[in-house]
Amino acid sequence: MSWDVIADNLGFFAQGARLTLLLTVVSLVIAFFLSMALALGRNSHHPVLRNAIAAYTLVFRGTPLLVQLFLIYYGLAQFGLVRHSVLWPWLSSPLVCTLITFVLNTSAYTTEIFAGSLRHLPPGEIEAARAYGLSPFTRARKILLPAMLTRSLTLYGNETVMMLHATSLASTVTLLEVTGVARNITLNFYIMFEPYVTAAAIYLVMTFVLVMLFQFAQARWAGYLQARL
Repeated sequence: MSWDVIADNLGFFAQGARLTLLLTVVSLVIAFFLSMALALGRNSHHPVLRNAIAAYTLVFRGTPLLVQLFLIYYGLAQFGLVRHSVLWPWLSSPLVCTLITFVLNTSAYTTEIFAGSLRHLPPGEIEAARAYGLSPFTRARKILLPAMLTRSLTLYGNETVMMLHATSLASTVTLLEVTGVARNITLNFYIMFEPYVTAAAIYLVMTFVLVMLFQFAQARWAGYLQARL
């Protein structure tokens, strides 16, 4: 065992953990607000809007995240129009491309989670809001979105954990998050077990914190939905 190597590289693991958290938090925050709007559109009465959003979620849920990451990071560089555009300084950055990919991917899943929750709202809540004469915007802000979010907490909690774990793919485009650090140590010191056990332990701690946060949120805001036996 070579745990002394791990001890000497704990600083690199800390930097990798910070990048992992950055990728997770930024992706989830952007996707959260994007998905709320898309979920409303997913249940819209307008077929063009509804079908366009359905096509987007199908594409990003139906293809592997790694393939999406390669297409955005390596694929866009194949087009001269992209390379000579004002966006190229951003699209040539592995961090930006990774964030774009993660946002698009988790938004697709979260949109379907939120849209499904909207479809299962009690009709009486919506009819009551209409009876009070609330505008569509006020109805969405005060009735639909709060009810949707409380009913989505469990599934959304699972999606956040999956997003945390998916950040390990960022190492394939040169980003040194937790898995990337473990891979570098493996290549430099020719040890396999210790770096990846350390990476697994870091992911486990982060996952435990996320699970505890969502359990608290569920007890705080969605406790009334829990079945009582």
